Amino acid sequence: MTDMEKKVMVRLCAKILTETELYDTDMEVRNLIDWVCVSEQIKENNNAIRSLTGEYQKIEPECREGVRAQLERMKELCKERNDLYEKQNDLKGQRWKIEKSLER
Repeated sequence: MTDMEKKVMVRLCAKILTETELYDTDMEVRNLIDWVCVSEQIKENNNAIRSLTGEYQKIEPECREGVRAQLERMKELCKERNDLYEKQNDLKGQRWKIEKSLER
C-alpha cells in the first residue's frame, strides 16, 4: 500500500468517526478502525526505534574513547528506546486483542 493510499484510508476512518455513530454502534467497525490506528502507531514507533538505534551506533565508537557527555546521551537513548519497546509491546497486545475479536 502506498503512502497516499494509507493517508486516504486514515482520512476515511476519521471521516467515518466524525460523521456517523458507526464507531459507537458497530463493534466490527470499531475494531477495524482501532486496528488501523494501532498499526500506524506501531509503524511510527518502529521508525523512532530505528532512528534512536542509528544515533546510538554513531555515538558508540566515540564513547569508547571516554567522552562523558556522549555516554550520558547513550543512556538517554537506551531509556527512550526501552520505553518505546514497552509501548510497542502494549500496542501489539492491543492489536492482538482486536484481531482476536475480528476472528469471532
